[in-house]
Amino acid sequence: MTTKTAKIDRLAELTARRETATGGSLWAEALRRLRSSKMAMIGGGIMAVFVIIAIVGPWIAPYDPTAQTWRGEVRVNAAVFIGPRGDNWLGLDHLGRDELSRMLVGARQTLMVGVVSTVLGLTIGALIGGIAGAALSFGGAAGRRLDTVLMRFIDMMLAMPSLLLAVSIAAVMGQSLTTVMIAVGVVQIPIFARLLRGSMLAQAGADYVLAARALGVRRRRIVLGHVLPNSLGPVIVQTTLALATAIIEAAALSYLGLGNPDASQPEWGVMLAQAQRFFDQAPMMAVYPALGIIITALGFTLLGEAMREALDPKLRS
Repeated sequence: MTTKTAKIDRLAELTARRETATGGSLWAEALRRLRSSKMAMIGGGIMAVFVIIAIVGPWIAPYDPTAQTWRGEVRVNAAVFIGPRGDNWLGLDHLGRDELSRMLVGARQTLMVGVVSTVLGLTIGALIGGIAGAALSFGGAAGRRLDTVLMRFIDMMLAMPSLLLAVSIAAVMGQSLTTVMIAVGVVQIPIFARLLRGSMLAQAGADYVLAARALGVRRRRIVLGHVLPNSLGPVIVQTTLALATAIIEAAALSYLGLGNPDASQPEWGVMLAQAQRFFDQAPMMAVYPALGIIITALGFTLLGEAMREALDPKLRS
């Protein structure tokens, strides 16, 4: 079993183990511990600021992010670039466009790519994982065969490096923003699939499931009404972590030239790629989008890790 697979299966077991050990409400205790976690507060604060900027960015941007208003002041061949000043708080890019406006508007596209790709991976992955978990737990011999087929396919996807898989998909589909969202979403599918399957298997052995089966409750009702809803805790945690990964991988694909073909539209990965050529003369052009990507991903990661620790009694400080 690979390290990646082992981590996913470990997260899937946390909810069932915690509920069995305490007999109380898992999420009530987890929420109480999150409120006292500095890591959760910092991560949640960063995430909230990023989402707010992404929503209101186009309205508070001081200038049109695509307008080359100050093109005449920037002379690339002479290595003349404009840094922060009164009219342009973050300076200008190589085409005389306002950097602050491009950062604010680019946050929305970065968030959109991260959310859409994560929802895509979550939807398809949860469907596969839910079918596999229900089939193995309640489907008998035929269910075990179906689970084996689905999980071998998922294991093959997990065995491939995520960025390499995303680049391969994007290269085959062609350069577009939709391609980036699909490529990053496909990378998330096996993680969500195996996670939900493992969580459902842990829940299938709980006392309430055994009691329901003994009372003759239909398997479909047990799965959809009890096992599946109680298996979603680790999936919610992984969704937060997946958003951080999606933002980084989407920026990486844009940096490699596989993102939006319209380079005039601001997106942090594209801005970072464009600034690479001028790093020696104007390093801040690359620093701004890089910091945006790093801090945003850090926020989602801190919140996700805090949620994971809140679910796992062995990780409490």
